[in-house]
Amino acid sequence: MIEVKNIKASKEKNIDAIYIHIPFCSKKCEYCDFCTFVRMEEEYRKYTDYLIKEIRMYPKIKYDTIYFGGGTPSLLPVEMISEILNELDWSKNAEITLELNPTDMTFEKLKKIRESGINRLSIGIQSFQDHVLKFIGRQHSSDDAINVYKMAREAGFFNITVDLMFGIPNQSLEDLQRDLDILQGLKPENVSIYSLIWEEGTVFWSKLQKGILSEIDQDLEAEMYEKIIDFFEKNGYCQYEISNFARIDDKDKDVEINEIKKFEDLRKMQKNAGRHNLKYWRNQKFIGVGMSAASYFDDNRHSNVRTFKKYYNLIDDEKFPIDENTIEKIDDFEKEKLKKMLGLRLIEEGVNYSEKDAKKVEKLIKNGLIEEFFIEKNEKIKFKNKKNFVKNYEKRIKLTKKGLFLANNVFVEFI
Repeated sequence: MIEVKNIKASKEKNIDAIYIHIPFCSKKCEYCDFCTFVRMEEEYRKYTDYLIKEIRMYPKIKYDTIYFGGGTPSLLPVEMISEILNELDWSKNAEITLELNPTDMTFEKLKKIRESGINRLSIGIQSFQDHVLKFIGRQHSSDDAINVYKMAREAGFFNITVDLMFGIPNQSLEDLQRDLDILQGLKPENVSIYSLIWEEGTVFWSKLQKGILSEIDQDLEAEMYEKIIDFFEKNGYCQYEISNFARIDDKDKDVEINEIKKFEDLRKMQKNAGRHNLKYWRNQKFIGVGMSAASYFDDNRHSNVRTFKKYYNLIDDEKFPIDENTIEKIDDFEKEKLKKMLGLRLIEEGVNYSEKDAKKVEKLIKNGLIEEFFIEKNEKIKFKNKKNFVKNYEKRIKLTKKGLFLANNVFVEFI
């Protein structure tokens, strides 16, 4: 067990991200395997109190990103969200995100959420087609989704992510195109669009095993993904991660992505990317609080327990509510492995590599799955008591378009 005193005494200085898990939902989606519980309003108060107790177990940190995920964090009364935020310290330009479902949301509540300090919303829309929403067990309609998005803008949110899904049984290319057409009009800062994953233990998984449902044809799924990539490329978005697209602001559109030679230009193009998730993909460390929340602290990765009783009891005993079976020691080999796998997900940023991987890289380049590129980094170097900027070119690799469609194979070969 990781002891509180050891964490308190930790010399870890590079953590500036925290994930806060809110496990409550009004209904369990049929494809979801997250740690969630429905119709448990009576638990909100106690759970919030224990979240705060867990936060206090960690050293005081000034956060750059705070992320409320779930579950449906927007179900919590805004007063409880504010109580949690009051326990945290964050930088002036911090990104503070709340996941939101389009149901049971009013303009007044959105205004209160904004006033609490939340400055970014991640709206779980999944589809703008009513028949698709019904099929996957969502409670909202297309109109609900569009209305909540517009209300959020009016309430003062200028950083909104929309979550969509594709590869759903009975979803057609025409359904997907209609979703993209609506997005074109909404112009969110970020879009996360994921193919359906059949998770064991879900209602969808059970129906798949019984033959009630069947997986979508792989060629159709690939065609959908290609349509998505082409759409965002034509509509002023940068694909910065396999499933994520950031809107490029008009003033930043003067540089073509394939002409970028500097990290600072790349950062400008990706300005609307989700900063919190970028920390995961850049293999940075983070804290996770709440049931089932994952953390990467010191040299350990681990997740919290998944039941209220265990969570409360461990915190009452002044122990971190960690599931001991999930503790994974991250040595230098694992760090390098994670860096390579996660880094290749970053479509434009890519990842550097060492000479020992040169043969693997050469083979993947020959097969058209990755490509090499050089990018300029301005670094401060000290010369005789003076600091000067010097140009430093770094060689990196990234997935090609062909590699995007065979990403899992590339990860295996490269790692």
